Parts: sequence; C-alpha cells; structure tokens
Amino acid sequence: MEPFLASLALAPVLTAWTAARARAITRAFPPRGRFIETRTGRLHVVDAGQGEAPVVFLHGASGNVRTWEPALGDRLGRLGRTILIDRPGHGFSERRAGRAAAALDQQAGAVVDVLDALGLSRAVIVAHSLAGALACRLALDHGDRVSGLVLLAPVTHPWPGGVHWYYRLAATPVFGPLFAWTLVLPLGELWMRRSIQGVFMPQSVGASYSRDAAIPLVLRPRQFIANAEDVVGLLDEVEAQAPRYPAIECPVTVISGDQDSVVWTHLHSLGMARDVAQTKLVLLDGVGHGPHHAAPDRVMAEIEAVLRAGAPMTP
Repeated sequence: MEPFLASLALAPVLTAWTAARARAITRAFPPRGRFIETRTGRLHVVDAGQGEAPVVFLHGASGNVRTWEPALGDRLGRLGRTILIDRPGHGFSERRAGRAAAALDQQAGAVVDVLDALGLSRAVIVAHSLAGALACRLALDHGDRVSGLVLLAPVTHPWPGGVHWYYRLAATPVFGPLFAWTLVLPLGELWMRRSIQGVFMPQSVGASYSRDAAIPLVLRPRQFIANAEDVVGLLDEVEAQAPRYPAIECPVTVISGDQDSVVWTHLHSLGMARDVAQTKLVLLDGVGHGPHHAAPDRVMAEIEAVLRAGAPMTP
C-alpha cells in the first residue's frame, strides 16, 4: 500500500501521464472491426470469413479480440466465418451499464444482440478462461442460440480463496479510479512480461506476444476497472449458475492443461465433465493456462468437430 499512498501526492502528475500514455496505446492498437449496438453499449466486433456456421470467440480476463492471433492466427480461416468480440468494457467495446455490465447475464445478452444484428440464429462459442463462465451462461439462458461450446482452460465453478489485491482495489468505487489513473499503467508495463510468463507456465510465449495480442490495451484506466469488476464479481456468478449446468444441452468440449496454475483444471474442467453429461474432456499433458498456444492444431480440430456436430444455420 505504500506506493499507493505515495501516489496520492503525485496524483496530478501520474494522472496526466496516464492519460497521455493511454492515448498512445489506443493509437498503437487501433480497432480492426465494426461496432454493434447492444444492451451494454457498442461492442467492437471483428467479423471475418464466409459460411453458414459461425464461430464466436470470447476472450478471457485482460484480453481483447487480438489475443487470439498469436495462438491461432491464420488457422481461423479454416473455420469459415469467425466473429471475435471485445467483451463489454474491454478492447474498444463500451460499458455504458457500468458495473452492472459485469453480470454474466448482461454480457450473454450482449453477445445475443451481436448475433441478432448480424442475422445469425446460432453459433459455436469458443471461450478462454473467465469467458468460459460466460459461454456457459449463454448456453443456459440462450440455449437456442448456441450450437456448441469449446471451452479452453475455463472458469466454470466456485473456487476457494479470492482474487489478487489489485483487482479488489481497482473494483472499489472510490479508490479504484484513483488507483487506475495513477499507478496501474506504470506498474503494469513494468510487470507485464513477468505476469505473462506466470500465466502461461510451464510454456513460454515469444517476446512479441504482448504487442501481437495488444495486451497494453487493458492497462488503460477504464478498461482496467472493467476487467477488475469482471474478475471480482465472477465468484458470485459461478456460485449461482454452476448448479444449473446439467441443463446445458448442446455439445461441450473442454480443453485444458494438467499444469494450469491459474485456473485449476481439477476443479473447473473436471467439474464440467461431471456436471454436463455430454462433455468431451481433453487434458493436455504438461500444459498450462494456454492450451490454444501449446496445441493450436488440436484446438482447431476440436472446434471443427463441434462445428460438424452442431451445424448451425443462418435464418
């Protein structure tokens, strides 16, 4: 807390620096898609390819639409039509509902709004980490719009303990904005490489990963607060929805590593296999929190299998 208290005296200087640095980050990683109006505000959507069987990609915490590129890249073209969405408050998506937009039912509704705007009746949902809970909520609340789930190292069930202190601080109504507008960006850029390495252990990612995945976007104040609100509120969300999982009817494939130290595979992925009878569980030996980085071809093959099984159609 000492750096935080010291930042109070330097708040005007740090705030001005943060504002300038956030603008520079925005210019460095501009939006690549279109904007679609939803119940949580305009969402940034990258809609690519052609086909009657769309695949929607939902990023996890601290992510954006570009986080899929270092792992899957040109492979996405094999799927036909792909729709990558910046979740509410992330990347370049709005979060007009504020803290209320952290609720999974709101984010699931926003994804459905995107499908409606694009004239799509159903889609396969591919989700990583935190977004695994969102994908499950889509299947629970809007099962007629989901033809299959592919969950990569997903968060799905309640876990013991809490979340990192900086998420809790950033999610508080008063001190959160002060923290986000003073210390988050300088400390985040200083610790980013180490943090990324911790997420992907025991695998490693290239030195260009942060740039290729546009990770600095999350360090901007509004985006960091939105990310923190998502993370802090997630435990209550999965506690409420996990008992409903046996009602999921679509095909489900879960792909996780047995060395994931970020999201415990034995709790979440095995929990899905236990609670959803039709789950196909793929466990990768020696893999951490990035199964799509460690085994991209296997992940693509599993997505294609769910596509064939679900065969969603446009209206």
